[in-house]
Amino acid sequence: MSGLTTHVLDTMHGRPAAGLALRLLRGGELVTQAVTNLDGRTDQPLLTAATIAPGAYRLEFEVGDYFRDLGVELPDPAFLETVIVDFGISDTRAHHHVPLLVSPYGYSTYRGS
Repeated sequence: MSGLTTHVLDTMHGRPAAGLALRLLRGGELVTQAVTNLDGRTDQPLLTAATIAPGAYRLEFEVGDYFRDLGVELPDPAFLETVIVDFGISDTRAHHHVPLLVSPYGYSTYRGS
């Protein structure tokens, strides 16, 4: 199964990051945008076998808005407003998964399975 998915975990609260807005871009052009569900995932893959193409991609996660919506007091400006993950896809037959673990002051990502 090829395609692209993501999963966002809120490490400040120890739970999935539900309601976090994100965008996927390729070559500076918007491919899709979504909001994470109760499990911190998007309801549909960001890319499917039919829409995946080789190239440079960018995921933009609106973490500042997410934490503000939860009532977390953030400094002005916030330390993290938008987390940007730039990555490449070369093998379109493989599944690509980009998890994000995030708090107001740090994040981690990796190529998942």
